[in-house]
Amino acid sequence: MLGDLKAWLRIGSDGEDAVLERLLGSASSLCEQFIGQWLVARESVETVVADGRWQRLSGRPVLAVLAVERDGVALDVGSYSVDIDAVGDGWVRLRSGPPVHVRYRAGMAEDADGLPEAIRQGIVRMAAEHFSARGGEVVAPPAVVSALWRPFRRMRLT
Repeated sequence: MLGDLKAWLRIGSDGEDAVLERLLGSASSLCEQFIGQWLVARESVETVVADGRWQRLSGRPVLAVLAVERDGVALDVGSYSVDIDAVGDGWVRLRSGPPVHVRYRAGMAEDADGLPEAIRQGIVRMAAEHFSARGGEVVAPPAVVSALWRPFRRMRLT
């Protein structure tokens, strides 16, 4: 996406690449917060309480539950249940005992090139907005960025 951002800003040199990379990183983080999903697939570990209830993993969309462990030892398959529902939420239920660590992989795409074009364009536009506002305040995504990201937004009612 660096090339796209440089083209958008009409920057031909490599002198600002480090700054632009950081802006793309922060714009990607803002996008994840806005849409409620992880963009690029990565692993995570969460601690889950063993109380017999189904508990949702925080990363979305979950691609795979890789391990359920207690003190570094994999649990017997009969002592827990896992599920990934139709919208990509990962769920874990443990019968009883102390908390466990659930290792899983979540994300919309394997790399930034696999993301939907609207998300990529919104990240570039958000990074460009931050670059242009150097020293100023950019509080929320501009309307054009929100419009690009909104179809991918997942919200939860609590």
